[in-house]
Amino acid sequence: MPAELTYESTLRELATDQGVLRYHEAGEGPPLLMLHGSGPGVTGWRNYRGNLARFAEHFRCLVLEFPGFGVSDPTDEHPMMAAGGAVVRFLDGLGLDQVDVVGNSMGGIVATQVALRHPERVRRLVTIGGIGRNVFSPAPGEGIRLLAEFTDDPTREGLVRWLNSMVYDPRIVTEEMIEERWKQATDPDTLASARRMYGSKAMAARAKAMAASDEPPYWAMLHRLKAETLITWGRDDRVSPVDMVLVPMRTIPNVQVNIFPNCGHWVMIEQKSAWESAVLAFLTRKDER
Repeated sequence: MPAELTYESTLRELATDQGVLRYHEAGEGPPLLMLHGSGPGVTGWRNYRGNLARFAEHFRCLVLEFPGFGVSDPTDEHPMMAAGGAVVRFLDGLGLDQVDVVGNSMGGIVATQVALRHPERVRRLVTIGGIGRNVFSPAPGEGIRLLAEFTDDPTREGLVRWLNSMVYDPRIVTEEMIEERWKQATDPDTLASARRMYGSKAMAARAKAMAASDEPPYWAMLHRLKAETLITWGRDDRVSPVDMVLVPMRTIPNVQVNIFPNCGHWVMIEQKSAWESAVLAFLTRKDER
């Protein structure tokens, strides 16, 4: 990574009527919004810092930190419910009418929901695992169960078990990664926010509420998605198993799918070069219409 693309040099703040949104900015060109996933100690910077230099050669990269994950100001809402509104406030605050979006896991779901609700604001959409629903595999996946276990009882050993479920190659889980994740995941405010999202009681309550709701789940509305979409997935994903791709692959009108071998949930980290090449080819391809 070039020396200028450090955490400090790229960090920005945007004041909104619901608190400060923090983000990282790098590069010039068309705007590319990058949305992070969930999990202990997650941040947008940690999801995308390894990819930022290459994408910044082509785009004005904007890595948003969702409220409730310990970087942007906290939220009184359920952090996952607050994320879509934060995206719209962010785009409005920066005066961006339309962007391309890359979303990892939860970030991919949020990006998809924003594209469904505000189709004029998302030109092209890239997701990394996570979207869709389990067809053949049990739900929740192994990684989600380990996430709930860690959130209920945050131990270093539990964090390591969860991190190892995210990857195909355990060598990616370094002591440095464990330490930085542990420090943020056990911050009292961040941990309290995490328990509202994926503590076992919170997840059970959310599943019950969704079952009782008359509103269709987002994955049942994917046929309405207007944005050209690229779905990327790790073949060996133990958090959101790859059979989840079948519903979005069949129902999104303009979609292509790229599945990467020997790869877990973090495709942008574990298959970095191949993933970057596929995504850049998709985002920079000229419109045929």
